[in-house]
Amino acid sequence: MELKIIDKTDDEMHIEIIGETHTLLNMLKSVLLDDNRVQIATYDMKHVSISDPVLFVKTDGTDPIDVVKDALKNLVSQCDEFISVFTGAVNA
Repeated sequence: MELKIIDKTDDEMHIEIIGETHTLLNMLKSVLLDDNRVQIATYDMKHVSISDPVLFVKTDGTDPIDVVKDALKNLVSQCDEFISVFTGAVNA
């Protein structure tokens, strides 16, 4: 995976996420949209086999880098919780 910040202002950011597909971007977009600081979170992928997704985030003025970092931490926390619950269920 490689990231390329295409554009960034105080409240908006476009990031190309090279080598990723809808799987990661859908989860990240969902977590971003749960954040009250986020006004818009979406991504565009022209064609899954020939283009890389570009994530767009618009905030209420909060630095979009901080918002994306927080969303990623939240996503990791959700995955950790799922692993714990899943492990408990299969070992019961």
